[in-house]
Amino acid sequence: MGNPGGSDCVFCAILRGEAEASIPYSDDRVMVIMDLGAITPGHLLVVPRVHAVGLEDLDEETSTHVWRIGHRMGRALRRSGLRCEGVNVFLADGKAAFQTVFHFHLHVFPRFEGDTFRIAANQDTRARSLLDQASKAVQSGLAALESPTADTRTEHGELADPF
Repeated sequence: MGNPGGSDCVFCAILRGEAEASIPYSDDRVMVIMDLGAITPGHLLVVPRVHAVGLEDLDEETSTHVWRIGHRMGRALRRSGLRCEGVNVFLADGKAAFQTVFHFHLHVFPRFEGDTFRIAANQDTRARSLLDQASKAVQSGLAALESPTADTRTEHGELADPF
């Protein structure tokens, strides 16, 4: 069943059977639960059975399975009879990304004309030179995944900002 974490993690409590949940799907690596604070009816959370706070704490094999099940759940929502004209798949990784429950989980929720969910952002077109700089920074991050000594973090644990 994996390795559910501490007693203060609500998802771990659900995984251990100590807290209530509506569970449309479960296997040996993930549990899918209905979100108590649903954006729209049918809002699902794909939760790995192993406790991992975020992307950095979750192995790629488990992460791949989470996303695979998220894909399947999105397809299921379209066939469910629930109002579903579209699907959002959303990951909040870290407080700055609006993560509020610090156990990795993938949101999958139906969308429809007139629902109230919005993401407001400044999406100005960026100059090619800035995109090229960001591309090089991502390439550096990929290299750091292959070689832990090539990490570009500052002394405070933050990634160096090339901009």
